[in-house]
Amino acid sequence: MVLKNKDLLFVLDVEKWQTLQDSLAVMTGMAIITVDFKGVPMTRHSHCSEFCKRVRAEPSLNMECQKCDSRGGLEATRMQKPYIYLCHANILDAAIPIIVNDNYLGAIMIGQVLLTEESDITQLEVMCASSRQRLEQMLGADMNLINQIPKLSFSRVKVIVDMLFHLCNYIVEEAIEKNMALEMCANVLNPTQINSNLAAYHAKNLKNVKRKLDAAIIESHIKQETEKEVEVNRILRPAIEYINEHKNESLPAKQLAALCNVSPGHFSKMFSREMGETYSSYLLRSRVKWAKELLKTSDKNINEIAFALGFSDAGHFIRSFKKYEGTTPANFRKFVLYNSKA
Repeated sequence: MVLKNKDLLFVLDVEKWQTLQDSLAVMTGMAIITVDFKGVPMTRHSHCSEFCKRVRAEPSLNMECQKCDSRGGLEATRMQKPYIYLCHANILDAAIPIIVNDNYLGAIMIGQVLLTEESDITQLEVMCASSRQRLEQMLGADMNLINQIPKLSFSRVKVIVDMLFHLCNYIVEEAIEKNMALEMCANVLNPTQINSNLAAYHAKNLKNVKRKLDAAIIESHIKQETEKEVEVNRILRPAIEYINEHKNESLPAKQLAALCNVSPGHFSKMFSREMGETYSSYLLRSRVKWAKELLKTSDKNINEIAFALGFSDAGHFIRSFKKYEGTTPANFRKFVLYNSKA
């Protein structure tokens, strides 16, 4: 999947994430907010402390909060892992980066806790430090709200942060897969089909969509045969290109002859003369070659590969494969895996 922009909404369903974020905040006793790459909030604050609410209500202090979020997120991105630090009010926060295809989209900020051990505080960087005197001047009596902020040990904070990091990675991976599927749908379906309600499709339609998506995935695994195609007679070229582009279809010689604007008999004679083998032999050998690539580079099972490459059934595939390779597809895969580990 190619990331076309740096919009966090592209990979994260904010509404669903907000619900999960609220639950995680209650469970951990820590405040959580998700920000974009500029540090601007993309979700509502979950379990935000009264002290931090008051701080963020002051425009100049809120800007410092955003600077801390932004700098913390960028530092986490540089390190490719969560970064724990102290905010401008000397309160512990952590940034968990959201990265897709080397693009930093934002971060999940978790924290608003005080550490139980003073010795742990000295190990952490302070972002955009503000003096306590300045905070007291701006907050007045509300400065006492800082005493209501929960206290946790550094080890407990680290366990929570690491857990959220792994959860975030999982969510992003799922989002990437979803977007890859949507992109493939856009490539194999027309805009009218994309905009229609897929739930209304009959089972036959959905199977057809799956077949096309499988073909698109397989195409990414298979190396195109180019050596012979370079010297192919220009009359036969449409047939060769069609074979390569429709690997999962039944391809009778009559259909390909029509593509080349010649009679089936003339097509068969020309194909044998130019390619050095009959059309049926060429097609079967090509499918076995493509099957070898899939056996080496994908985790598709024998039935899936047989269907994806136009064989009538798995038995036909296995017999054809053994005819050309002298072994079964399963044994070929085992041999490849064994040698890759050796």
